[in-house]
Amino acid sequence: MNDSNASESGMPTHRIEALTDGIYAIAMTLLVLNLALPEVGTYQAVQLHDALFEQAHKFFNYALSFILLAVFWIIHHDQFHFITRTNRTLLWINIFCLMFVALVPFTTSLSGDFPDETIAKLFFDFNLFILGILNSLNWVYATKGYRLVDRSMDPKRIASGTKRGMVTPIVALLAMGLSVITPLWSSCVYLLIPVLLSTSAVSTRNEHCIVPLFLTI
Repeated sequence: MNDSNASESGMPTHRIEALTDGIYAIAMTLLVLNLALPEVGTYQAVQLHDALFEQAHKFFNYALSFILLAVFWIIHHDQFHFITRTNRTLLWINIFCLMFVALVPFTTSLSGDFPDETIAKLFFDFNLFILGILNSLNWVYATKGYRLVDRSMDPKRIASGTKRGMVTPIVALLAMGLSVITPLWSSCVYLLIPVLLSTSAVSTRNEHCIVPLFLTI
């Protein structure tokens, strides 16, 4: 087999997919460790109610981070529906991506422990920004010149995936700006992500009869 054929075939993707599934599963599970009730003294219902209410922002952060990680995982999963082979560059892109996935439980905990601190929110926002950029880079690198995807793939689908990949980084930048103004509520802007992706999916359905999952979230 000559060099051009070896380059065309590339390496199989099952190892990076397996590693990705494991890291995401661990990160999503670790998020629940951020939830802990303070000492309530007695077991009176009123005190327990107050203790739970005081942790409302942590429950919100848990749910938000879990959903965002799920969105990232689904995007990655469906990117590899089209990415049929890999190489060392794509492997390293995914490894760095997983490094920031593993960081999400810490930045979520930091944001929950210091909900009024701008620096805590910025750390969380920056984590998601880099994660979004790396996910987008994963797609752009694999599809550029049909490097790691089938050459029969619709160019419109490639362009649509590229545009949608920038949704999270843009929203993260918006959250950074809000973190400076109102850190307590800045994370709410991330609720725009599923809305924007769902809105984009409507127009995508009008162009394609069969739409991959990461184009419909």
